[in-house]
Parts: sequence; C-alpha cells; structure tokens
Amino acid sequence: MKHQLNIIIGSTRPGRAGPVFAQWLETFAREHGKFEPVLTDIHTFNLPVLDEPHHPRLGNYQQAHTRAWSKAIDAADAFVFVAPEYNYFVAPAIVNAVDYLSREWQYKPAAILSYGGVSGGLRAAQSIKPLLTSVKVMPIPEGVALPMYQKLLDEDGAFQASEQVRGGATTMLDELLRWSEALKPMRSA
Repeated sequence: MKHQLNIIIGSTRPGRAGPVFAQWLETFAREHGKFEPVLTDIHTFNLPVLDEPHHPRLGNYQQAHTRAWSKAIDAADAFVFVAPEYNYFVAPAIVNAVDYLSREWQYKPAAILSYGGVSGGLRAAQSIKPLLTSVKVMPIPEGVALPMYQKLLDEDGAFQASEQVRGGATTMLDELLRWSEALKPMRSA
C-alpha cells in the first residue's frame, strides 16, 4: 500500500502561483510511484484566523471547516508544503492552517517546495520548520527551491521543471518515503 502524500498549497492569494507548482509536483510524484499524492489546497478549506474555542490538542472541533481540515491532514502519511515567501517568512495561511490542528500532524515527515525571488523561498522554508516541529512533524532537509519563480513559467503560466529541479524532487520524495516508513510505528501507537 502506498503512503499518502498531501501536497499542501500554502498561498491563498488571488493570482497565486502555488497551484501550478503543486500540480506539477502531483504529476511528478505519481510518476515517482512511491506515494499516492493528494493536492490539499488551504484556500478551499476557508480557514479563518483560528476560530476554535478549544485547544487543538483536545480534538474537540466545533467548526465544519476544522473537521474537514482535520480529516484531510489525518489521512496523510507525509507532506510537501508548497510555500511562497512573503516578507522573508512563510505565508500566514500556512501558519494558521498548522495551528488549527495537533494530533493529526504528529509523527509525519514534511518537505518544502519553496518559491520566491532571489532566495527561492528558502527563508520561508526555514521559518516554517520550528512551527512544524512543535506539532511533532519531522521537517526533512531535502526540498526544492525555485528562485525567481516568475521566470520559470511559460507564456501560458505552465511550469517546465529543469533536470536539476526534477533531481531535487526525486531526492526529496525518496527521503520523505524513508521518513514516512520510519515514523509509521509511532503513528500507529
């Protein structure tokens, strides 16, 4: 049975580029063949700034959007966050979405496909890691960074990955699988 990989689109902005990169990664992960990739778009869950009356560790969710988000995250064995860099930091939608839950994140690995200007979103990738570890997600070092991302899109807005990006994505997925398998006994306990 393949591990489920949730590819989380972290931007909710109008005109965002995240879905283009996430869709490419979904296709690439299917070709890789070791995960069942699932696109998970934070935008579609309509998560306002945390509006649950109880702490997430209790799992006593009152809002329908939280229950739907919980179900989507709980089903995953691993994650890739498709993360833009905003003001040298990760998108606020990602921070809010992580904060909504607790148990559902635990003992699962995560990688980051970041995009931005000259840094390729690497500052965003680094800024999310402490947050992920606080909910017991294992952020792996391997990831993909896309600098000057607008130049990577053709006139139709499509993304054609270079061999370097494809190689990095292969390494990232291979490592995510190793971590997912290693952490599985902890998820089952």
